[in-house]
Amino acid sequence: MAALARVLDQAVRDEVIERNRVEVVGWQRQYERYEDELDDPRSLALPDWATLTTLADSLVSASTDGYRGWGDVVIFAACTAVRIGEVAGCRVGDIDTSEWVWRLRRQTSPGPGGLKDKGTKGKRSRRIPIIEDIRPLVLKRIDASNGKTDARLFVGPRGGRIQTGVLQKATHWHKVVTKLGYEHLRRHDLRHTGLTWLADAGVPLHRLQQIAGHTDPRITQRYLHPDIESLQNDGNLLTIHLRAPQRSPNGPQLRVVGQ
Repeated sequence: MAALARVLDQAVRDEVIERNRVEVVGWQRQYERYEDELDDPRSLALPDWATLTTLADSLVSASTDGYRGWGDVVIFAACTAVRIGEVAGCRVGDIDTSEWVWRLRRQTSPGPGGLKDKGTKGKRSRRIPIIEDIRPLVLKRIDASNGKTDARLFVGPRGGRIQTGVLQKATHWHKVVTKLGYEHLRRHDLRHTGLTWLADAGVPLHRLQQIAGHTDPRITQRYLHPDIESLQNDGNLLTIHLRAPQRSPNGPQLRVVGQ
């Protein structure tokens, strides 16, 4: 949309059209944000559990109806590292409370005629662990469904499907996150938060990739913590190897390639 807006701005200057009907506010900041997400998604994550719960409580308090479900959605999304649309598509029957695993099968997203349920972004189901800290929350939501396995685990205050735009407006998201010092935080950053936490907890790359639903491991690698000390140690080992007496008493002998 930002690119289209700039093209139409030029069209106005060239007098091809009278006015630009595409209005995109703050696109420069949004573009910088997108670059950050591509290069370093870890920088977009919340730091810890206390910050997450504070955010959830603050959003509930800021909402007009004080609906606890808004906070539950935020906590669940961060602790499962999924998208808001995937939270909205979760059914009670998708949760195995004996193994505490969520079989993620679908997402709910806008489409012609309104919100639609469709397959996951990667077109494949995946298994997500339900950590102990959010199990009481999940059980409470299951109890509210009256035993209907096809019921949505999370719904709005009137029983409707959750969507990120409604969550933003209902909780006054931008005002709340700005007050908390996270003015650039978006709903999608809850996913970045979960994946960063899982990586820092030591989840192997191949397992993290499966949980995230990434088809390319290079995308998943961006969430791994850059262990600078280990990298320095690796470099020191190479230095010791190259300076070993049996190789060269004066260190490595370098020459220009091609001479």
